[in-house]
Amino acid sequence: MTVITLTTDFGTGGHEAGVLKGVIWTIAPAVQIADLSHEVTPQDIIEGALLLWRSAPYFPAGTIHLAVIDPGVGTPRRGIATHIGTQYFVGPDNGLFSMVLARAGENQQRIRVIQLDQPKFWLPEVTSVFHGRDVFAPVAAHLACGTPMDALGTPISDPVRLEIPKPVRTSFGWVGEVIHVDRFGNLSTNLQASHLEGMTDAVIRIKHTQIDGLVAAFGQRPAGTLVALLDSSGSLAISVVNGSAAQHLQASVGDGVELDLKG
Repeated sequence: MTVITLTTDFGTGGHEAGVLKGVIWTIAPAVQIADLSHEVTPQDIIEGALLLWRSAPYFPAGTIHLAVIDPGVGTPRRGIATHIGTQYFVGPDNGLFSMVLARAGENQQRIRVIQLDQPKFWLPEVTSVFHGRDVFAPVAAHLACGTPMDALGTPISDPVRLEIPKPVRTSFGWVGEVIHVDRFGNLSTNLQASHLEGMTDAVIRIKHTQIDGLVAAFGQRPAGTLVALLDSSGSLAISVVNGSAAQHLQASVGDGVELDLKG
């Protein structure tokens, strides 16, 4: 059975997220729908891209990821569908799929992208403010029903790719930055486990505060302690045990993080 995931910034207080499901089930009543999140920060395309990058590998082959973080809805921005490896991604062409496209390139996976320009696979009436309902959900449903990608649109080779911040090598280690703050106040950075390879110790500095070494789990330190660790996605994260690192450090996305390595 085909799975369609939903990632939006709609929140759960309105009708929008539920309507996407209604449109999908009207076209593809047997499909399974998984809500990844409807709580992406409004209009935060990079946060949505990060969520997809972290989540997609845990879904089976053939999964269709429908993502709608779309501040440019109603403008000339394109709608796209992409086939990356064994999975599909449907949504606006605004960089939302930048991170999964980058990983596919690094892994030498096959990538196909089409512009959604076949209205017969959309709802009969398309508004200028809700393409998630009128265009993207119907396309995802038709994909789930077995409609070939080539029937849904025209191949393109230039999907929008955001410039995702990358760590910079320095004489002492790396300089990265906070790229996400979760609801617990954990600070996720763009530094990965690979940046620590071959090192026996590390010093992390952020907001004029130094953290010596990493822990393997929150429970290794008392409540209220500021710690650094590798999170479930292998990213270097800064946390407060049973607390909020964002509040403790008054930190936010874009703040610099220094990783001082000792071999």
